[in-house]
Amino acid sequence: MAAHILVIDDDPVQRRLLKNMIERNGHVAHVAENGRAGLEVLDRKGGLISVILLDLMMPEMNGTAFLAALAERESTIPVIVQTGQGGLETVVTAMRAGAFDFVVKPVSPERLGVAIENALKLEQRDPHGRPGRRNRSEAVQFDDIVSASPEMLRVIDLARRAAQSNIPVVIEGESGVGKEMVARAIQAASDRAHKPFVTVNCGAIPHNLVESILFGHEKGAFTGAVERHIGKFAEADGGTIFLDEIGDLPLEVQVKLLRAVQQGEIETVGARAPQKVNVRLISATNKDLITEVKEGRFREDLYYRLNVFPITIPALRRRKEDIPVLVRSFVERFAGEQKLATPLTLSPAAIALLTAFDWPGNIRQLENAIFRAVVLAQGPELQASDFPQIATQVPGYTLTESGSVTWEAATAPVSARAADVEMPSVYPDFRPREASESLPPAAGENTISSVDRGGQVRKLADVEEELIRFALKFYRGQMSQVARKLGIGRSTLYRKLKDYGIDPENPLKEAA
Repeated sequence: MAAHILVIDDDPVQRRLLKNMIERNGHVAHVAENGRAGLEVLDRKGGLISVILLDLMMPEMNGTAFLAALAERESTIPVIVQTGQGGLETVVTAMRAGAFDFVVKPVSPERLGVAIENALKLEQRDPHGRPGRRNRSEAVQFDDIVSASPEMLRVIDLARRAAQSNIPVVIEGESGVGKEMVARAIQAASDRAHKPFVTVNCGAIPHNLVESILFGHEKGAFTGAVERHIGKFAEADGGTIFLDEIGDLPLEVQVKLLRAVQQGEIETVGARAPQKVNVRLISATNKDLITEVKEGRFREDLYYRLNVFPITIPALRRRKEDIPVLVRSFVERFAGEQKLATPLTLSPAAIALLTAFDWPGNIRQLENAIFRAVVLAQGPELQASDFPQIATQVPGYTLTESGSVTWEAATAPVSARAADVEMPSVYPDFRPREASESLPPAAGENTISSVDRGGQVRKLADVEEELIRFALKFYRGQMSQVARKLGIGRSTLYRKLKDYGIDPENPLKEAA
């Protein structure tokens, strides 16, 4: 089936060449001379455009500005950027801004065809660019929460306890860490398991409609109220209501929410009398509610009513042990959805790259990255090169003109523990050391030798020094995390750094 491809390039000769290549592949080409004209084409064509081929260096509105404009529109159309020889630094910036792929000028018809087909494969799989999610009405059990980290296992334990009562729960954590999933698991393990579970994103509702959506309104209660509306609290009667981003609630609505929590009754807009409801309340926020209270944006009395049983979900970068198990879980799920003939696996280098990244968008971002890679998979094993947008953001990894990913052994981040990711190191030539080998220790490897060159057991101080150097490198100099993982206090860590002459900025450098 022919797809509609938008070509944005200021060079008329280049536009004509690309148009001919696209049409020879059986697709329809639309052209624009700069980013602003490209946006106008998108406005006119609506949802017709499937892929955008974008030049980066253009007058009036360049490729970077165009990508920013697409992001503001929340467009999910895959964008393939073009660059001249040696323009990889600009490409890296574009990939970080959301570009799907890149080609180097002059691009061959074969390379352009592959890039377009890959983009179409992703676009056709999900027109909204999002992976298939669990049905919102489907129950989530605690066993469905994939984790290997002590921090997350502690969260699950707290959530299980919360499920045994109707106590109000506040789930704190950054966007994308899985707050709603934990809330659904609490509901499924409670005595309200077969009752309604109603979710409300408080940050996505216009302030003038929040009260009506939460508590409902009577016909004629205000201009435009042409019929009676049942609010979310009434919908959830007997079950659970999940208020996501509760820190965004207007102060005037917080007063009514406080009454609902304290007295179990709501005031419908325009109604003559309050209405009794039996609702279990679970709230979630990515804000520091104590700070919001201090700055007058959140009612103190409501805070203490809600914050009876707080659960804090750590960011994914704080529990990297979870990344390998999450990755494998997502690959298995998406490969199943794709109905692949053979199982799909991941190379050690791919897992190392994914573990090294900090994932500012947390699990949601990781899930989307895996979905993209699975959809575009060309073989039975995902490689580091299948995650170019991640590779451009991890120190030590390099995106080459051929689209492959390489890393420098001196600067590449060390992967997660070998036991977690089933591999010894991010370095391809590394192999586990046998007990009979007597090799000197190497701080760049994910192992610490217990014997010296002569086959004798090493001194405890030498092993401790090497472990500290490794931890500093692994956690990128985050002293609090290094101390916590080593099981010592910060003051003890600083003393040992001084004793061993370790520079925390350059932990692998030997003392003079």
